[in-house]
Amino acid sequence: MNIKVERVNQVNKLFEVIDSCTSNVELVTGEGDCLNMKSKLSQYLSMTRMFANGDVPQMEFIAKDDQDAQKLIDFLREDAEYCEDEQDT
Repeated sequence: MNIKVERVNQVNKLFEVIDSCTSNVELVTGEGDCLNMKSKLSQYLSMTRMFANGDVPQMEFIAKDDQDAQKLIDFLREDAEYCEDEQDT
């Protein structure tokens, strides 16, 4: 399942969710590169890309397993609410 993402507020929590997935989760960059996000090196590379110039590019995750995709979707919904809660305070 392909999941398009525009913003991630809690990057470390995202990596925890990815680590808990049973199958591979891939990140497709704007340039078309495909990174296996279960790899710590790929996580590091994606994090440096996200924060390189303060502009988080649109990303696309590909989850091979439906349950893993649901974990990511649940996290992204919670992450969006986290951002809204932070702005309200």
